[in-house]
Amino acid sequence: MNDWHSWAAIVVFVGAYALIISEKIHRVAVALGGAGLMLAIRATDDKSAFYSEHSGVDWNVIFLLMGMMMIVGVLKKTGMFEYLAIWSVKRARAKPFRVMAMLVVITAVASALLDNVTTVLLIAPVTLLVCERLALPAAPFLIAEVMASNIGGTATLVGDPPNIIIASRAGLTFNDFLVHLAPISAILVVVFVLMCRVMFRKAFLYDEDRAAEIMELEEREAIRDPRLLVQGLIVLALVVAGFVLHPVLHYEPSVVALLGAGLLIAVSSAETGDVLKEVEWPTLAFFAGLFIMIGGLIETGVISEVSKSLADAIGDNELGGSMILLSASAVLSGIVDNIPYVATMAPITSDLVQNMAGGSDHVMWWALALGADLGGNATAIGASANVVVLGIAERNRQPISFWQFTKYGLVVTFVTVVIALGYVWLRYFALA
Repeated sequence: MNDWHSWAAIVVFVGAYALIISEKIHRVAVALGGAGLMLAIRATDDKSAFYSEHSGVDWNVIFLLMGMMMIVGVLKKTGMFEYLAIWSVKRARAKPFRVMAMLVVITAVASALLDNVTTVLLIAPVTLLVCERLALPAAPFLIAEVMASNIGGTATLVGDPPNIIIASRAGLTFNDFLVHLAPISAILVVVFVLMCRVMFRKAFLYDEDRAAEIMELEEREAIRDPRLLVQGLIVLALVVAGFVLHPVLHYEPSVVALLGAGLLIAVSSAETGDVLKEVEWPTLAFFAGLFIMIGGLIETGVISEVSKSLADAIGDNELGGSMILLSASAVLSGIVDNIPYVATMAPITSDLVQNMAGGSDHVMWWALALGADLGGNATAIGASANVVVLGIAERNRQPISFWQFTKYGLVVTFVTVVIALGYVWLRYFALA
């Protein structure tokens, strides 16, 4: 890492990260500016930035987001989210903590079946309407849900994009993830719900008058276009089936989402222009810039150097190695997006497993998955779902600052990672 390009790339990335944290300049402008500087100093180039699967823009993430945003845009017109908002509030008797607990559990379960980004795209509109009806601050509810999505997404192969990368590299199946990661994910969801009761207690303001008004509402009256709703739900069901059957069909989630969006627009009365207005273009631009900046660190060897140093520290000590890998992955995934981090770390983890003569029960891979997935909760840009929710909140005039998210994220990440470390030690070493 003696090349000046490496140090220049570090300066650009750290500077951009500092500006994002300070919020003195809009994060989209910072990300695109940082991407431009990475290209200008030749830390990366156009081929690497736009065409490289290893160090370029992850178009699968971009087009997955775009496709699902379009589907959500159509569903918004049906009144479905208003229906779900009224239904959920009535089931929780309009008690704020009960509402949050319900939404958190639903989000965690849905994130295991879909992916965490798709889940928050579907649940966030419901949450905004619930909070509006109950006169509650939306930020705590949105923050809780996105963290639940990252925890729930840990449980399955399709729940979080890093898991797909790990499964491909290690030859793991959908059932492998269920057996090894679903139990700890379920435990962490329960712990997280209890943490929410403490962390967000100031947000649980009960308004008897508003609660009474909602309890008297008939949720079916919220449906404005039954025909479009049926069309949208059928397409959404097909898209969900496509996600779940990824190991069989081998269609990337981005392809499934785009096919679903195209089919829904083709068969429904929705205007293409109106649907495209629902796409969070600033969020997509932020992701593109962030991917290019991280690609600069990859191309100049910065991330590889960090990963190799981690591998040298681990050696052939499986217990110590799994503890270090899980902890370090949690820290690094909070700084850079967990997708490029896992893509870089996967081949190194493969070498570590071989050095340990295969390891026991793929423990090193589970350590990498747990660290990357749970570490994504640490900061506002640690996982794709976090960035998406911040964009939705800003668009709906309920902005969530970097530090507002991160002050909760650091606590949640610390607690969940400590429990995950205990789980790995107990299951794969103490009781092995």
